Amino acid sequence: MSLWFVFALMTAAAVFAVIWPLGRRTAPERGGAETFVYKDQLAEIERDREAGLIKAPEAAAARVEIGRRLIAAAEAETAAPHVARRGARRAVSVVALLGLPLLAVAIYWNLGSPQLPDFPLASRARQPAASASLESLVAQVEAHLEKNPADVRGWQVLTPVLMKLGRYDDAMRAIRNTITYAGETADRRADLGEAIAAAANGIVTKAAKDEFERAVALDAGEVKARYFLGLAAEQDGRKADAAAAWRALLSGAPADAPWRPLVEASLARVGGPPVAGSQDAEIAASEAMSDGDRSAMIQRMVERLAGRLKENGHDVAGWLRLVRAYMVLGNADKSRAAVADARRALGDDQGLLKELNDGLKDLGIVD
Repeated sequence: MSLWFVFALMTAAAVFAVIWPLGRRTAPERGGAETFVYKDQLAEIERDREAGLIKAPEAAAARVEIGRRLIAAAEAETAAPHVARRGARRAVSVVALLGLPLLAVAIYWNLGSPQLPDFPLASRARQPAASASLESLVAQVEAHLEKNPADVRGWQVLTPVLMKLGRYDDAMRAIRNTITYAGETADRRADLGEAIAAAANGIVTKAAKDEFERAVALDAGEVKARYFLGLAAEQDGRKADAAAAWRALLSGAPADAPWRPLVEASLARVGGPPVAGSQDAEIAASEAMSDGDRSAMIQRMVERLAGRLKENGHDVAGWLRLVRAYMVLGNADKSRAAVADARRALGDDQGLLKELNDGLKDLGIVD
C-alpha cells in the first residue's frame, strides 16, 4: 500500500467526520413569539363563544382571520432560518471536501518528502552504515571474517579499528591472520609488535621487541620498528642507546614527516641534543666535540631555526623543534616565548593550531 493511498484514506475519513453531522436531520424547532400570540387568541375566542360573549358566526370569522395570520407568521419564522442553515451546511461541506485535502497536501509538500521513493520494509530492517555504532560494524566484519578467514583485505581494515577500540588481543589475531594469508612484511611485523606492546600497557616486552627486530631485518628503514626499539632501550635504562637510535631515525627523515615531533619529543626526554633539519655533517661532527663546543653548535643551530621560522611562520614541525630545543637547553622562558610566537604566526588556521597543540602535548606542554 503506497503512502499516498494511506494519506487519501486519512483525508477521506477527516472529510466524512466533518460532513456527516451536517447531513443529519434536526428536530423541528418550536414556534416563535408571534405564533404563540395567535394561538392564544384562538383559545380565547373559543372560551368567549362557550361563555356566550360572542355569537358563533362572529367566532368562526375571527378564527378564520387569526388562523390565516398564524399560518403566515409560522411560514415567516421557519423559512429564513431553514434557508440560512442550509446555506451554512453547503458552505461547510464545500470547505470540507476541497479545503481539507488541499490543506493536507500543502502541509505535506512543505514538511514532508514527497520526492523520495518508497522504502521497502526489508531495507528498513537494515541499519544504515552511517548511523550504526562502531562496535556493530566491527561485529559484522568479524562475522564475515569467521566465514571467510582468507579475506586479507578484511583483516587489514579491521586491525586499526581494533587498536582504536583497545582490543589489542583481537588486533594481534587480525595481524597474524594477515601474515598467514598474505605473507610477512616489515610493516606487518611492526604492527604486530605495536599491538603486543599496547597490550602490555606500552611496555616493549621481549615478544614485542622480537617483532620489531624482525621488521628491521626485513626493512632497515621501517620507522615504527626503529622507534620502538629506541623505546625499548629507554625502558631498559639505556638512554644513550635510545638517543642514538632516535637521532639516527631523525637524521634521514624529511622535515615534514608526520612522526617527527613524536621522535623529537622522545629524544628530548632522554636528554639527547636536538636534530635541526638534515645537517648530517654538523651532527656527526658534534660527536667528537667537547661539551662547550657542542653547546655552542647547538645554540647556532637553534638560532638558525628561529630565524627561518620568522620567514616561514607556518612550519608547525619547525616550531615544535624550536620549543623542544629550548627545553633541552634549559631555557624555559624562550620555550614559552616560542610557543606564543608560533600561535601568533599560525593566526586563525585551526588545522595548524590543532597540530601545534597536539605536538606541544607530546612535549609535555599543556595549557
